[in-house]
Amino acid sequence: MQYYFKLYYFEKALLLKPNDKEILQNISFARNMTVDDIDIVPDVGLSKLFKNLTNMLSFDMWAYISVASLILFVLMYLFYYFSYQTVKKRFAFIGSGSFLLLTCITLFFAFNKYNIYKNYNPAIVFSQEALVKAEPNLRSEEVFRLHEGTKVQILDTVKNWKKIKLTDGKTGWISSDDMKALKEI
Repeated sequence: MQYYFKLYYFEKALLLKPNDKEILQNISFARNMTVDDIDIVPDVGLSKLFKNLTNMLSFDMWAYISVASLILFVLMYLFYYFSYQTVKKRFAFIGSGSFLLLTCITLFFAFNKYNIYKNYNPAIVFSQEALVKAEPNLRSEEVFRLHEGTKVQILDTVKNWKKIKLTDGKTGWISSDDMKALKEI
């Protein structure tokens, strides 16, 4: 079996179990066999912090935390409403405000994580050498070439062409026959 078939199936397995050490190790071995060595543009500063916070939990976990903090907000608000002592009212007011803020923040992270997942559409190049064009037609100029086993991100589709993006930021159009998507669209 060719290494890019193995890489394809390891990447599909990684979608199911993203933190599996054996899958990650097998992918690193398979990636060492690819011809193209594409650099990864690192995240820096606030974008790195924001990305790390978003990826800390799954979409479902962010949603569960949102629901739990909303329930705690309602309970604290009811405690505030029915309290007669000033100290208890202050405690309940600050608590309910904190839980409302936590609800908004976790909802934001849940929707952000969902959008990241929805827009994440990786593919593996299966052609021995694929020409990446500037526009989605055969007559346009060649931007660069990719080889079998290279992982790309699908951004758009026009007829039999896919707009792709590499981890170093380069974009172009490639024939749909030259690659295979990891996720079903």
